[in-house]
Amino acid sequence: MRKLLRWSALAVAAGCWFPAGSGFGARPAPDLRDDGAAGAGVGNPPTAFAGFHVELPPEARAFPEPLPAGHPNPAFSFRGIKGWDWTPRQYLEEIPCLSRFRMNFLMNCYLSLFTSAPGEPLRNEWWKPMTDARRREYAEVIRACREHGIIFCFAVHPQLASPRPLNPGSREDLDRLCQHYAWAQGQGVHWFSVCLDDVSWGADGPAAGGAAHARLANTVLGRLRTADPRARLIFCPVPYWGDGTEPGHRAYLNALGGILHPDVYVFWTGDHVYSPRITRRAAESYRRIVRHRLFLWDNYPVNDGNPTLHLGPVSGRDPDLCEVVDGYMSNPMRTQNEINRIPLATCADYAFNPWLYDPARSIGQAILHLADNGAQRRVLKDLVESYPGFIAAGGDSRTNPVREKFAALRAASGTRPAAAQLAGQVEELDARLRRDFPGQFAAAKETVENDVAWMNQQLSAPSHPDSP
Repeated sequence: MRKLLRWSALAVAAGCWFPAGSGFGARPAPDLRDDGAAGAGVGNPPTAFAGFHVELPPEARAFPEPLPAGHPNPAFSFRGIKGWDWTPRQYLEEIPCLSRFRMNFLMNCYLSLFTSAPGEPLRNEWWKPMTDARRREYAEVIRACREHGIIFCFAVHPQLASPRPLNPGSREDLDRLCQHYAWAQGQGVHWFSVCLDDVSWGADGPAAGGAAHARLANTVLGRLRTADPRARLIFCPVPYWGDGTEPGHRAYLNALGGILHPDVYVFWTGDHVYSPRITRRAAESYRRIVRHRLFLWDNYPVNDGNPTLHLGPVSGRDPDLCEVVDGYMSNPMRTQNEINRIPLATCADYAFNPWLYDPARSIGQAILHLADNGAQRRVLKDLVESYPGFIAAGGDSRTNPVREKFAALRAASGTRPAAAQLAGQVEELDARLRRDFPGQFAAAKETVENDVAWMNQQLSAPSHPDSP
């Protein structure tokens, strides 16, 4: 979903790009004072991101936090995750964790269905049938979801990064698109998604684009319900964030909502693309304009494939958001799906019981539930404090607080020893992570190791470092 693919020339020529001024880009550093996500950390060992502290609780408690009196059901009816260009093996690894954290929803990342040669950009050949090998792999994922009580949602994006973007007015294109949904339906899938994020609404303007996209989604849902009246659809629109009041967004969403089948859910990422806060006010405004039920696609702890980790707790989501939004879906890190379980556990905790959600308590409990002994708990605590995530550290999915802290120390006059000390601390953390988790977190270890190598390289260079 996140704008970081390089479009092919043909895709750009076909209008599959996001218009300038769309709202993409780094977000300001969030203010965590309202929800207490981070303590001052006074008297604690220094970490890469000063000011973020994790307090390890003395003992594990029920997790997610049990529901309070007067709330017999979890806040969000649907609570889960999607992949981010994950392999089928990654999906299979995470399905038991979803069940453990009392989540019930998994959507494949449409990037996972793209094709690419080694070293080549992803290529969206949506019109081609899936290979037999890919069908076997995803059939296994669907079976595993069923065995663990997880709803599997099958998603396709027929325009993004494609040399042949779908033409919504072409019967042939619709047939080619629907072949994938029909296959998934044959595997027992009841939930589906049509995604049109990160493309334009077309040359005819936002209202015409919204109407065309609504008719496309209706056609897909109609074909699915011909075979299975229980079929359900989630649609991701072009303007998938904000309160819907920006003029172009409003025109698109008004047209979309006026035609879109009333049973279709609409994906929404919150007040911004990467939202330090997601508010009920923005959700109510957006839903009022689009006039459909919402499914929150929370862009945390996603790193969009960038070389960084976002490990702190989710925070800044209004506790009564569940009164406006039906579903919650976390967007994860790309290769580091194992370490992603730390922030994912806090997302599960929030989605299950936002009324009593406490980010500081949640991250401590997540570590206790994911570690087997004291040494493992301490290394995960230090890792989270070093990579607290862009909600705490500011920025967006690209933010790497270790490199940014190092660069600031290295650039400041007279602070080279402090930069060297930081590099040594992270190198020691890397060694402890490898020692205490010998068979886990390979992708996360690679990220930390690369940060150490980068810092040491900068220290040996005569000039100031490049930007992280």
